[in-house]
Amino acid sequence: MTYNLVCGFETHVELSTKTKIFCSCPTDFGDEPNSHVCPKCIAEPGTLPVVNKQTFIYAIRAGLATNCTISRIVHFDRKNYTYPDLPKAYQLTQFTEPICIGGHIKLDSGKIIRINRIHLEEDAGKLIHRGEYTFIDYNRGAVPLIEIVTEPDISSISEAREYLEKLQLILRHIEVSDCKMEEGSMRCDVNISVNKTGEKLGTRSEIKNMNSLSFIEKAIAYEYSRHVSAIQNGEMLYQETRRFNESDGSTSAMREKENAQDYRYYDDPDIPTIIIEESFIESIKRSLPELPIDIRNRYLNIGLSVSEADLLIKYKKVADYFSEAIKTGDPKILSNYILGEIFRLLETEAKKEIFDILVSPVQLSSLSNAQKSGKINAQLAKKALSEMLKSGKSWETFISESDLQEISDNELISYCKEAIENNSNALSDYLSGKEKALKAILGYVMKKTKGKVNPEKTEKLLIELITKKG
Repeated sequence: MTYNLVCGFETHVELSTKTKIFCSCPTDFGDEPNSHVCPKCIAEPGTLPVVNKQTFIYAIRAGLATNCTISRIVHFDRKNYTYPDLPKAYQLTQFTEPICIGGHIKLDSGKIIRINRIHLEEDAGKLIHRGEYTFIDYNRGAVPLIEIVTEPDISSISEAREYLEKLQLILRHIEVSDCKMEEGSMRCDVNISVNKTGEKLGTRSEIKNMNSLSFIEKAIAYEYSRHVSAIQNGEMLYQETRRFNESDGSTSAMREKENAQDYRYYDDPDIPTIIIEESFIESIKRSLPELPIDIRNRYLNIGLSVSEADLLIKYKKVADYFSEAIKTGDPKILSNYILGEIFRLLETEAKKEIFDILVSPVQLSSLSNAQKSGKINAQLAKKALSEMLKSGKSWETFISESDLQEISDNELISYCKEAIENNSNALSDYLSGKEKALKAILGYVMKKTKGKVNPEKTEKLLIELITKKG
């Protein structure tokens, strides 16, 4: 019997503001514990919050990029719960009037994943467990978040991953967050239930604070199997919050799942209702960077493959660099440079995201044009690019006058005839149907000419000469 997976996400994304949401403390990651706190962060008596305008700009950007409607009236609510990482014993959030509502993200299959809402809120501090002791770092407390809540539209593990990757890509390209899951700037609460087609939704469990795509995949797989097994064995499922255990890929119960009434939401009396002018929304819309889907379509329209386009837009700085380079250079050759020699130099995901290289887009464009025009061949271009990446100098610096001397057609014919005569075994193999054997003959020519000839042109000439000889 088949059971349907029903999944939705509550994704918490830290915004890339320089200061916190209600005070002027910095938001830098990784500094000394409790070095970025003030009386407002730890809720000392008599302090009042002051809303950071930039958080609204980023939240509206995120809403526009995910097809949401932007609310004109918003206010903050107090979400009450007691936990050591929350010194106020309440979290400021937007419960009744979120800033963005009713958006969606479209998967490659065409399926729409609906977004119920995006709201602003403050992050909590961080608990650090060391042996029998627990320490509290409030640096993260009051760092601005947007929480992006989907409808339960995800029905497979692959859809879950694709949704999160697309969301991450969008938020990085519009520059509202770095979405570094390993640093906690993007964390997911995963809601899962199981049912049969035509039946109502099953009992829901929530897996909290997931910060790895691979762990999310494992957690969904485990929870699906657990739910199906319980149903088939007649066991009771409870609505609960669970944690993921990295050691064995399982989940375990933490507590019963809270409902809205458990948090006793009420309007925050210290922050007035905020009216968002339509002109403010329009100004943000006009300044919105190009979205990944539009960049991808633009790359496909200039002849790149789907895989090439996807790799280039995966990292915003790479896409920006490539978009600048193709204004004057050859897209296909430039794509080969970046995805080949340059990506080999930048081995890690972090290095690709930073994309700090010495070669400018103009320099790389010039190299691609030299190769396209036949002034230099691909082998020489690769050699030059390798040196350019070490020094930042132009390709001409590493190509000698002798490298640029062209081989005449008569000389090329002579080299090709010599290659055919001196590679009898490869010739026999080629004539017997082994087409790859032609590469050995071509290699002979390339070696003799020190790579100064066009491989495609030379290969055609070899085939013509072999045909005539036969």
